Amino acid sequence: MAKTKISRMRNIGIVAHIDAGKTTVTERIIFYTGKSHKMGEVHDGEAVMDWMPQEQERGITITSAVTNCNWNNHEIHIIDTPGHVDFTIEVERSLRVLDGAVVVFCAVGGVEPQSETVWYQADKYGVPKIAFINKMDRVGADFFGAIKMMADRFNSTPLAIQIPLGSEEHFEGVVDLIGRRVITWNEASQGLSYAYSDIPDSILAEVNEQRDKLIETLAEVDDALADKYLAGAAISIDEINNAIRKATLSLKVVPVMCGTALRNKGVQPVLDAVVQYLPSPEEVPPLKGVNPVTGAEETRASSEKEPLAALAFKVMQDEGRKMTYVRIYSGSMKTGVEIYNASRRKKEKVARLLKMHANKRERVERVGAGEIIAVIGLKDTTTGDTICDEAHPILLEPIDFYEPVISQAIEAKTPSDQEKLTTALVKLMEEDPTIRVKYEDETAQTVLSGMGELHLEILIDRLTREFNAHVNVGRPRVVYRETIQKTVETEGRFEKELGEKTHFGHVKLTLEPSERGSGITIFRQMEEPLLSEEFLAAVEDGIREATLSGVVGGYPVVDIKVWMTGGSFRDGDSTVLGYRIAAATAFRNGCQAADPILLEPIMMVDIITPGEFIGEVIGDINARKGEIQAVMAKGPVSEIRAKVPLRALFGYSTDLRSATQGRAVFSMQFLAYDRN
Repeated sequence: MAKTKISRMRNIGIVAHIDAGKTTVTERIIFYTGKSHKMGEVHDGEAVMDWMPQEQERGITITSAVTNCNWNNHEIHIIDTPGHVDFTIEVERSLRVLDGAVVVFCAVGGVEPQSETVWYQADKYGVPKIAFINKMDRVGADFFGAIKMMADRFNSTPLAIQIPLGSEEHFEGVVDLIGRRVITWNEASQGLSYAYSDIPDSILAEVNEQRDKLIETLAEVDDALADKYLAGAAISIDEINNAIRKATLSLKVVPVMCGTALRNKGVQPVLDAVVQYLPSPEEVPPLKGVNPVTGAEETRASSEKEPLAALAFKVMQDEGRKMTYVRIYSGSMKTGVEIYNASRRKKEKVARLLKMHANKRERVERVGAGEIIAVIGLKDTTTGDTICDEAHPILLEPIDFYEPVISQAIEAKTPSDQEKLTTALVKLMEEDPTIRVKYEDETAQTVLSGMGELHLEILIDRLTREFNAHVNVGRPRVVYRETIQKTVETEGRFEKELGEKTHFGHVKLTLEPSERGSGITIFRQMEEPLLSEEFLAAVEDGIREATLSGVVGGYPVVDIKVWMTGGSFRDGDSTVLGYRIAAATAFRNGCQAADPILLEPIMMVDIITPGEFIGEVIGDINARKGEIQAVMAKGPVSEIRAKVPLRALFGYSTDLRSATQGRAVFSMQFLAYDRN
């Protein structure tokens, strides 16, 4: 039976820890599929997918870039994501709309901290994965060591479908365990041509052993294969491939491959594996959502015959125009038609549809289910909004955002800069939901909050370059939280005449400290007749408003259980406003009396350092009031994991370089808010 267009489609993300080689892998993919006729290199600042000036200068990916290409008569949509923890929202929102992922690991570093983060993000959305162990030509490359780390760190089964032929400077190619053949690449053709050959006798025994292990692992998760394996019957290549595909789609195994993208070896088999083992939009479980009118749960299968359902997952400013990236799950979309934003309950008009290749585009008139597209003309749509057919509305689960942990005061240099700054910040916040902006009346400064020092640095650079808004910058500051240490009972009363009407509200609350990370939870313990639903909702609103600014330093309040225990009602005078203000007053008074304290962001820091500097690095972490969690030897280098307060990490990269002659590297990610 001929394959349908949608069954020949793959939506994949390339994800990894910073510097594992994601963008280099993506550059090779678009070169080998004929999408690009020149191989861009990250280190030259010429990678097609790293098109922002800040990406080219720093040699890192900052924003996820979308492209599409063709391989073996299949259309592959690819999102190349950042590896730096400061831009983890880019990975989160990409994985939310993708059907499969290629996770790239460094053969030397193995499973690094951000690899774990992206792996768990993929697991959260049930995204099937294949793994590519890159940099096999590097000194210290260890294919089986990386696989062991994957098995130890992740709740999944890595399945080696290739093994390397040689290693480090002797890396020549790969051995295909399924087809029992060697694949080598012609370096003169930039890896465009490759050849198959027989397995040398010297490694035949190892290949047979690894192939048996592959079939044994598959037999554990596939009953049909297990029966043949136990009966000692011959198992065909097609049967192995079908079993791998089934186990990959059900998240039971992760096929593992290897190569060196920079030396142009190993990329084409990854494309074959994407087509062979990762799902088409049809094979992903039907999308679940809620009908905003009836409240009933509904599903949408990935088909153009179904009503339109799509998710806006990214907003970008493009030459002053707003461009919204959308994943279409069902139905179709045409230029010039009206669509419905179910999240905002507004109609929008599609002005243009664009197929993206990094920052280049191709206009199309119509797109259908399974496609990832950029739309111009959606004025009110923002990240996480559901777009659908108004006659068949559906509301999809929105995208989770992260709270910023670091802030910096900025002020415009001139009045004309102030105007540009206001416009620029609105546009940047639309693009990146992890940015927060707050204006402080007392200091007349704008406070910009983000996910890390690099995040803020990039934002300020973009303000100057893209929006010509010149600013003075203050020192980065930590964003704290507040909580309480003991249980208290509190009450608030409000009675005031405003515009010929008396507003009355009276409420009693009990506040109790809660475990870290639990947020604010509100329980109703009043006798039902005491207050109507309208006034109870007003009390909850008042409490939520009061949590935005605490009593110690004006920081948001977290980790408290609040019980609404009582209050009083006065006929004719009780109002929604009265109860809201009374509740906010009661909450603040209660916090004041309950030993309020500040909580600070604690980061998990991961340092890779040569063995001879372990003492200096650990001593420095202790001096910063850090807490060492683990020290693991990895050949000539060691990995140190520690919990350190964020305030002690400003400028740490410079100090670490000085202490280790520039040979250690580190990454950090937010762990929790806590006392230190």
